Amino acid sequence: MDVRVLRVFTGPDGSGGNPLGVVRDGRAVPDASARQCLAAELGFSETVFVDDPERGEVDIHTPSGRLAFAGHPLVGVAWFLRQCGYAADVLRPPAGDVPSWTTADGVTWIRARSSWATGRRLRQYASPAEVDALPSPPPGEGWLYAWAWQDETAGRVRARGFPRRGDGITEDEATGAAALALTAALEGNLTISQGRASLIRTRHEGEDMVALGGRVDSVGVRVAGG
Repeated sequence: MDVRVLRVFTGPDGSGGNPLGVVRDGRAVPDASARQCLAAELGFSETVFVDDPERGEVDIHTPSGRLAFAGHPLVGVAWFLRQCGYAADVLRPPAGDVPSWTTADGVTWIRARSSWATGRRLRQYASPAEVDALPSPPPGEGWLYAWAWQDETAGRVRARGFPRRGDGITEDEATGAAALALTAALEGNLTISQGRASLIRTRHEGEDMVALGGRVDSVGVRVAGG
């Protein structure tokens, strides 16, 4: 099976971005256990299966489980579907309807409920240097989103994400759901520099809603499931 590989939330110079696997014909892998095996084989932090490109119906898996919602797969698959000629105005993961759009500057956006971004602990550090100095992963259990202000007035943040769930993903290069949670907690618009070179944009829209955006690039095709 050919799996399209994208990089989501690339930086200003086109580097960085969190790898994402996209199975364009999700219906070719109808069984949930087969999807889970394929996601584990690929080893990306998330793999998304497109079940209906016209309606935007998608299914998201990590190497160890299924997610009702995740940010970077939805931003990535919205961009991908538009490249394939679909409108992708609304995506439909299990969590609910997620509007999507692309702005003139090439940034792909989604709008989602921050309450869908559960299970992540947000921990503030005193400086970006302290965040950079953390081992990968830091000691402890559970999903950790480590962050510090780069420029509080401008809403600029330095962050790193550590799933710590035992499935081989020691650090997430760019994490949309955690960015949603942080935006909701701080109640402000953010520009988040995460991982080695990734850039995430958010807009706090109130009433549990956050817009999440970034640039996406295609890496190529990977053959899997043989």
